[in-house]
Amino acid sequence: MTGLLVYRTPVQADWIDYNGHLRDAYYAVAVSLGLDALMDKVGLDDVYRTQTHCTLYSVEMHLHWLQEVKAPAELELYAHILDVDAKRLHVGMDIKVQGIAGVAATAETMLIHVCQKPTVKTTEYPMPIRDTLNSLKLAHANDWAGPQSRKIAIIRKTPNST
Repeated sequence: MTGLLVYRTPVQADWIDYNGHLRDAYYAVAVSLGLDALMDKVGLDDVYRTQTHCTLYSVEMHLHWLQEVKAPAELELYAHILDVDAKRLHVGMDIKVQGIAGVAATAETMLIHVCQKPTVKTTEYPMPIRDTLNSLKLAHANDWAGPQSRKIAIIRKTPNST
């Protein structure tokens, strides 16, 4: 498991539940912040969003909990670009606890590139962004173990399908 380290965050005291574990929702919060950091790394940053009115919307996420996370802890999020096409991005995310072996949780997400003005509409990535995403896909896609539930995938239509 390698992936691209995109985000680190300490576990906050108010993120811990009555069992002494990280609350379910904060895994999703950490993944969301990790996806924001990934966007910054690939050029979909604040400048890009301001100039183009384009961004990514999450359309699906699966979380799998594999180990307990207790405070104090520092979470590390590693992104794996699993697939990309003209408008979509399929990302696997490993959530690790710094200093503890193994993966604490995984998240699998599907995102779509949209332009928000004048109305919200899907739009293709600019080629430099798509090239960056494809290069990361080649570098990290095959090293993600991922979850064992319903698969998320980019389904490509054949030219002659109806």
